Formats: sequence, C-alpha cells, structure tokens
Amino acid sequence: MDDIKVSVIVPVYGVECFIERCVRSLLIQSLAEVEFIFVDDATPDQSMEIVERIAAGFPDRKVRIISHDRNRGLPAARNTGLAEARGAYIFHCDSDDYVEPEMLERMYNHAVRHDADIVWCDWFLSMGKSELFMPQPEFATTEEGVKAMLGGGMKFNVWNKLVRRSLYCEYNISFPAGCAMGEDLTMIKLFAVAGKIAYLPAAFYHYVKTNSNAYSCNYTDRNLAQLQANVDELTQWLVARFSDKYALELEFLKLEVKFPFLLMDDCSRFYPLWQQWYPEANKYISANKYISGRSRFIQLCAAHGCFAIITFYSFLLKKVYYGLLYK
Repeated sequence: MDDIKVSVIVPVYGVECFIERCVRSLLIQSLAEVEFIFVDDATPDQSMEIVERIAAGFPDRKVRIISHDRNRGLPAARNTGLAEARGAYIFHCDSDDYVEPEMLERMYNHAVRHDADIVWCDWFLSMGKSELFMPQPEFATTEEGVKAMLGGGMKFNVWNKLVRRSLYCEYNISFPAGCAMGEDLTMIKLFAVAGKIAYLPAAFYHYVKTNSNAYSCNYTDRNLAQLQANVDELTQWLVARFSDKYALELEFLKLEVKFPFLLMDDCSRFYPLWQQWYPEANKYISANKYISGRSRFIQLCAAHGCFAIITFYSFLLKKVYYGLLYK
C-alpha cells in the first residue's frame, strides 16, 4: 500500500457518453504508482460497464470499483472514495472530463520537489470544437490562496488540484454530503490548513462544457438552498478557526456566489434573487480587486438597479462571444 503515490477518485453517474474518454486518459498516465477509485453512485445507464471494459484492457493498473446501493450525490461519492484511498496524494477527476497523459506524474513530482501539501495547475475549458486555455494565479502563501479563492481570483475547483491525503484525515475535512451545489468550496478549507502550496504552470485537465449557454445552470430551489448552506458552513468554519482574518474576503464570496444570477436567461426570477441574497455584501463590490473591472461594473449596475445594461451585456456574452466559441 505504501507505494501508492496518488489516489484518483472518480464519481460516476449518468456519463455513458463521456466516461470512456475519461477512463482511458487516466489509465494511460505516465505515473505508475497510482490507484484509480471509481465510485458507482447507482448510475442508471451503462457507465460502469464501460469502466469495467476499459479497465480490463489495463491489467497492470490498480483499479477499484465501489458501488453505492442508491444515488447519494457527488459529495457523498467523493467521500466514499476518500475513505477507501491509500495514496499519499488525492486527485479528484470528474467523469465527463479528461486529462493529459503526464498530468499525475508532473503534479506529483512538483509536490515532492516543493514538499507541498497542495499543487494546482492550469486547465482547458473545452467547448465543442474549441478550447480556452485557463491560466491560474500563483501564491506564495496559503493565506494569499484562500483570500484569492474567496474573492474570485482563483476557482476553487477540485479537479485541477493535487492534495496531500493527510490534510483530509488530520483536519477531518470531507465534502458536504447532501449539498452538491457549491461542494467545491471544500477546497478552500484544505488550502486554509495546508502548510506549503505550489503552482505548476502547465495545463493538463480538460473541463468539458457541452452546454452552449456557458452560464446556464440548474438553479432549482433545492440547489439554491444547498449553495447557501455550503456558503454558511464554510463561513462558520473559517471564523471558528481564524476569527476575522478573512472577514472582507467572505463578503467577496457572497458577491461571487450570486454573480451568476445576473447572467441567467430567466431575468424575472434571478435579478430579484440577486437583490435578495446577501445585500449586506453589496457595499464591498468596488473593493474586490480579485475580479475584473468589468465584473465589478456589472455588479454595481445590479446594486443600483440598472438591469437593462446587464441584460444587454449578457446577450453579447452568450450569443456573440460564447456563440462563436462553440462553432
């Protein structure tokens, strides 16, 4: 067991159109000492049959399949994988995405070289036939990283980060089972307790965005409640451990979680929702230098009720910019 350098955790549910590319990209990794944990979250399609078929072609790989008796959701599937993982580092991969062959080796070697608890890298946003290179920022300290993620200066995605497994164990950090919306906020906790962190300036992960409406999301009432619950829980967790150290950045986080409401198609629903969520944070819009001036302008328009400007901007963004990218 001690020779496992990285445990890769892949939750699987309803991805039979994508899973083969994902599995193959993982099993051809140049790093040998890896275990691959596929968590079958009671998927109703043929996804797991595809996983088993592809894995059979790689008999030298350590592939483990764990099955839920019922669908428990993405965070619970990640936790199931964590409980079974034996590697020195953890890497989460979403089952509809894919990775470059040298990803794990490069990230693991970078972690060892810098004795880092967390390594993060650049990534690609894959949209139809087009791809955008998404460079990430670099931080000298964990505090800088936490503040930037709270403020929107770096995404807190789980899938471009390699994390020392002991961080999860020693600080009892897990994903919020039952609250999938915003579950990636867990990464902020891991950064907050990490010792050393290191940025690897190279892109290995392909995040597949198949919906041509880049800002659409399934914001049901249930999902919205989950998102608020995760924001509130993270806020309480940070305040309990660091007092008011991240007070300003937590106000930025409130603005960031409601910012997508301004770019939804259903303006009659989401503009009022933006006004209702965390109005106390609106006075901090101009202070958030982690995001672009354009994003601050859009939020300031919302704070002053200038939604016609936002509607026009949203149209240009989705129909012109993203519309061209998806062709």
